[in-house]
Amino acid sequence: MKNKILILIGTVVMAHSAFAQTVNDVPLKEIDVDYIQIIGTGRTLSTKVNVEIDFGQETKSVSFKNGTNIKDEKGRNMKFNSMMDALNFMSANGFSFQFAYTMNDEKDKAVYYILKKNK
Repeated sequence: MKNKILILIGTVVMAHSAFAQTVNDVPLKEIDVDYIQIIGTGRTLSTKVNVEIDFGQETKSVSFKNGTNIKDEKGRNMKFNSMMDALNFMSANGFSFQFAYTMNDEKDKAVYYILKKNK
């Protein structure tokens, strides 16, 4: 009986963690596109970076809920130590790096990575 309960608990935990990270309420591993773009910007008074994902999803222009941030299993925005940390995270979730570019003007100081979904 204990084994059955442990197996059931393990299955629930694994199923929950498989869909833990989402963007716009879509699990990362279920994003059904060939390419995505991750955008990294500096955080105020922090060494960490904000990372957003653009996979062509529709976002509301006037919304307090940002649909481009990666959310953890509790619905909180994930924090990354650097863009390399974000790139390794995305690699672990089935995407490979293609190329990068930067924007550094008055409005936009960001690093953009283009990633391809592994087949």
